[in-house]
Amino acid sequence: MQRLQHIQEMLKTEPDDSFLNYALALEYAKVNDIDKAIELIEQLLVRDENYLGAYYQLGKYYEQKELLQKAVVTYNKGLVVAQQKNDRKTVGELNEALMMLED
Repeated sequence: MQRLQHIQEMLKTEPDDSFLNYALALEYAKVNDIDKAIELIEQLLVRDENYLGAYYQLGKYYEQKELLQKAVVTYNKGLVVAQQKNDRKTVGELNEALMMLED
């Protein structure tokens, strides 16, 4: 909880910082508030659609909530961005996540 509060304090001075918003979402997930984590990452991607790590994590949170179609859509959106950025590592991770859903 201390990290969560620390990140919230930092966001008061930099509310649009993508990394801080992403970190806050991860902290909420650590305390099992997946709904809040999803909300924060969805908001982050509205503001910064190029924040690649958010697509994978959001997809995983959707999977946890059994929102599989949303996970697929999210992974595919992330793939488009990753391919545009020529980020092969993220392309691989997102493709693997999609393959795991097909099983």
